[in-house]
Amino acid sequence: MTGSRAADPPALEIRDLEVTFSGSRGGVPAVRGVDLVIRPGETLALLGESGSGKSVTARAIMGLLEGPGVDVRMSRAQVGGRDLLTQDPEQRRLLRGSVMTMVFQDALSALNPVLTIGDQIGELFRTHRGATRAQARKHAIDLLKLVGIPAAESRVRDYPHQFSGGMRQRILIAMAVALEPDLLIADEPTTALDVTVQAQILRLIDRLRRELGTAVLLITHDLGVAAEVADRVAVMYAGRIVETSAVEEIYDRPAHPYTEALLAAIPDLERPSEQLLAIPGAPPRPGTVGAGCAFEPRCSRSSSLCDRERPLLTVLPGSPHRAAACHHTQEVLDAGTG
Repeated sequence: MTGSRAADPPALEIRDLEVTFSGSRGGVPAVRGVDLVIRPGETLALLGESGSGKSVTARAIMGLLEGPGVDVRMSRAQVGGRDLLTQDPEQRRLLRGSVMTMVFQDALSALNPVLTIGDQIGELFRTHRGATRAQARKHAIDLLKLVGIPAAESRVRDYPHQFSGGMRQRILIAMAVALEPDLLIADEPTTALDVTVQAQILRLIDRLRRELGTAVLLITHDLGVAAEVADRVAVMYAGRIVETSAVEEIYDRPAHPYTEALLAAIPDLERPSEQLLAIPGAPPRPGTVGAGCAFEPRCSRSSSLCDRERPLLTVLPGSPHRAAACHHTQEVLDAGTG
């Protein structure tokens, strides 16, 4: 971990996060009992298939799910030492952009098409720092240079459609780090980009994290992306965290069958196989998870216990920084050793 000490207070601490949406047949739980802790200067990758609850978790932390039809509950929620549970909606709105920020998947939709890039970045400094327009413009130019936009002095007057997809993503990142927040949430920031630009964006996020000491919550379904930039990994399935670990350990020796299956599905370029491995079935729809383990119908190691009793996220013996929610964790670990 770069730029952080174990004694430092967490940049993000979330406990018992529950998100339930109202449906025609009652409440539909999308996130169930999620805990997240990220230290300053640390990158935590939140992994999982589409529909696992990753983006809902991020939006709940940012306070973007408030309103009718959704119930968000947490027993503890702190960002940069500030207690979000005691903040009113206006106070939480002011924290967005200054203390916690978010980079979305689709940069073109996230940026305002009728305002110049300079105006959009500068608004952060005018709103949160009371800067004049001239001061805000200077800050915008400096940030464009920071994220590698060439000819920043002239391009600050351009509109979003005049930039490429990779450049727009860099602009979003510039806006996200403008006020040096305690927490940066990056929700699939490289999904729509080609491989070369993906690598550039990931290196940029990692460099800014190291230089500014910002904690990063990186939401992705790409295990390669997580392996490249993350310090720790949290694997999410059907609205719950099913495994947490340091990034090296989880790739070398997974502790949950779902993580094991995800890693097995990665093609081995050194020893190509005629058949690609895939996880059978599909993730359960929200609201259809029974009393047991949500992964049980797709799991090759399931037993009758898995069907009737939900496993708790439990710290692994001898590994205080690892945890898994499985009745057969030791079997998975032993398989990894073999």
